[in-house]
Amino acid sequence: MKEISVREPGKPLHGGDRLGASLQSGKRPEELLDFSANINPLGMPSQVYDGVLAELSEAQHYPDPFCRKLRAAIAEAEGRKQEEILCGNGGADLIYRLVYALKPGKALVTAPAFAEYGEALAQAGARICYWDLGEDLEIREGILKAVTGDLDLMFLCNPNNPTGLLTDRELLKALVKRARSFGVRVCLDECFLDFVPEREAYTLGNFIGEFPNLVILKSFTKLYAMPGLRLGYVISSDRELLAGMERAGQPWSVSGPAQAAGMGALKAAGFRERTLNLIEGERKRMKAEMERLGFFVYDGRANYLCFRAPGERNLCEKLLARGIILRSCGNYRGLTEEYYRAAVRTEEENGKLLKALGEIMGKENGSESDGT
Repeated sequence: MKEISVREPGKPLHGGDRLGASLQSGKRPEELLDFSANINPLGMPSQVYDGVLAELSEAQHYPDPFCRKLRAAIAEAEGRKQEEILCGNGGADLIYRLVYALKPGKALVTAPAFAEYGEALAQAGARICYWDLGEDLEIREGILKAVTGDLDLMFLCNPNNPTGLLTDRELLKALVKRARSFGVRVCLDECFLDFVPEREAYTLGNFIGEFPNLVILKSFTKLYAMPGLRLGYVISSDRELLAGMERAGQPWSVSGPAQAAGMGALKAAGFRERTLNLIEGERKRMKAEMERLGFFVYDGRANYLCFRAPGERNLCEKLLARGIILRSCGNYRGLTEEYYRAAVRTEEENGKLLKALGEIMGKENGSESDGT
């Protein structure tokens, strides 16, 4: 039985729809605080701006269809060969390219996880098996038994989206090794791993050569705050697969300004460290305050927090009335409308969110019933 698409025409599947929130709330987009998209609150580094502006004069020409200079720069940064890198129009583009290239008959996806895994598979007519992560939403050893010979592809995300929870590298290696024994491809999404200080202890980037069935997905979008430019890449030692993915997409999918932005981002020395200094402290503060307000907050390690608001299914609407956009997780498989996700932003912005949440919870707890 084929999986039915989860995308509803005219309705956003993800966060970050500021214009839609503006139309719904009657507020101008610039008046809204967007906690629904997990973008670096520091904004784009100056090197990205400079690269894009310098490239605009070349927009009268077609961009390099093979992203040669960018792939070389990524390969140097990742310690890989240029031939092991394929760039695309954001991470989502590469997810679809992978699925269209492989045309899997059956695939495994955890629940919850990033919606585009299932959406791409559904569009390709694949049979999707979902592995329910359970109440703690963590990937545990039990998932190993779900990797069987009748699978063609498996999607994993570390840290997971929307939970932000990390999976131990040894378990991931065991999963990829078992998948290799059955001839199953594994796409490991590490798009948010740059926000984890101990990134090198979790990435499987150093095992690309050992596991030809492994494809690692990465993106410039989140860390370098450039979602509007659309740029991502995959790393794999299977060059035949990368060639198939290249054929599965449109030519010139990465614009010249986007390629220049990626080159500039890789030159932004110290930017990740400044980001980590901000995110680590603010995430811990937000978690503590949200728990004090009565929410159950998962111990995520990325630049966002997933939380459950027992009995509260209208938190997004109440916050939007206050000019704040929150991500409902009700459309994630395995979650309900009591689950939400909030990005970690600046101290001032996070303070406004916490204040609004306190007002909402205070009213619902009857603390303002006396009219004061």
